[in-house]
Amino acid sequence: MNFDYSEKTLALRARLETFMEAHIYPNEHTYRLMVRESENRRATPPLMQQLRDEAKAAGLWNLFLPDAEHGAGLTNLEYAPLAEVMGRVAWAPEVFNCNAPDTGNMEVLAQYGSADQQTAWLRPLLDGEIQSGFAMTEPEVASSDATNIRCSIERDGDEYVINGRKWFTSGAWSERCRILIVMGKTDPDHADRHRQQSMILVPMATVGVEVVRPLSVLGYWDEPFGHPEIAFNNVRVPVSNILLGEGRGFEIAQGRLGPGRIHHCMRLIGASQRALESMCRRAEERTTFGRTLSRHQSVRENIAKSYCEVQQARLLTLQAAAKMDSDGNKGAQDLIAAIKITAPRMAQKVIDRAIQIQGGRGLTEDTFLAEAYAGARSLRLADGPDEVHMMALGRQLIREHGADARQAA
Repeated sequence: MNFDYSEKTLALRARLETFMEAHIYPNEHTYRLMVRESENRRATPPLMQQLRDEAKAAGLWNLFLPDAEHGAGLTNLEYAPLAEVMGRVAWAPEVFNCNAPDTGNMEVLAQYGSADQQTAWLRPLLDGEIQSGFAMTEPEVASSDATNIRCSIERDGDEYVINGRKWFTSGAWSERCRILIVMGKTDPDHADRHRQQSMILVPMATVGVEVVRPLSVLGYWDEPFGHPEIAFNNVRVPVSNILLGEGRGFEIAQGRLGPGRIHHCMRLIGASQRALESMCRRAEERTTFGRTLSRHQSVRENIAKSYCEVQQARLLTLQAAAKMDSDGNKGAQDLIAAIKITAPRMAQKVIDRAIQIQGGRGLTEDTFLAEAYAGARSLRLADGPDEVHMMALGRQLIREHGADARQAA
């Protein structure tokens, strides 16, 4: 396997790193203060729009989309190192219009949306005029088994009527969120439980859409972006808002979540690499018991283990990306599951070691580490918890490699 980056990727990465050094890192703390001190914490600070305009002018826009008509035309393998760079700062992907769930929602609309749906919603998302949310997880059921979903989507003439409650609806707290992709049941009695669900477009301004409350993740509200709880009370939308057709929700979800999962992992590797670098700097800056931290064996061991773990996860992610490019998302599902299991756990461990070496400072907002840790921990649940991916991967491996034992029996 050859994971050497293409000249196109190397050039984009160099431009992206230059932009990060000039615009993102110097404003990292300033941006968070602007959000926190704003009278309206759902409003996007002007600084974000300024940075987005500069990124667009620099040609660092929609890098995630493999469709050259709408995006940069990069393969998953070419995009991976760029996502890693953006992942070094939690809010940086939004600057480049490469943040979830907008990325996944744009991919869904590009791949499955009708011409009218693309005109109404994909174009404004691609241009950065609006943001979107993704409503799948529900508070009343174990959503790790998506067949449990209860939100109802019932047809009534030329409209669908939606009733239910969602939470961790990423992106929907922002005032810039204009459209939701909602997963619910159109045929709860279908014999095939994977044909019961559908996905439908619901504008945020629709009567009956109620933002109940914002939700924090380990004390971080992630404003103005947010992950709120939302109630749908007799929400009516046109029949034309259904995506692909009734009963196609799982099909769309699988198409959407494959790239989304690996994008999360790419960004986590960026955060983990930055945490590793912060460990090395701190180890040289601080002195205990008459010598720098870097001369303590336990510190050296933690740095060495972290390097190994980051590198292992990076290589596994690149392998998954390469297989997605060659065999498609379904053909790469084993490696996608493997990296989704591996990367968040790795990031948790590496970031935790960096916090430990920082000491009390690592627990504060003076560094990026506490927020990065919260993000890594949440991704052990988002887009499917560890246990579901391990169950699916284990089942697949047994099916593949257990044939001889079955035949012998």
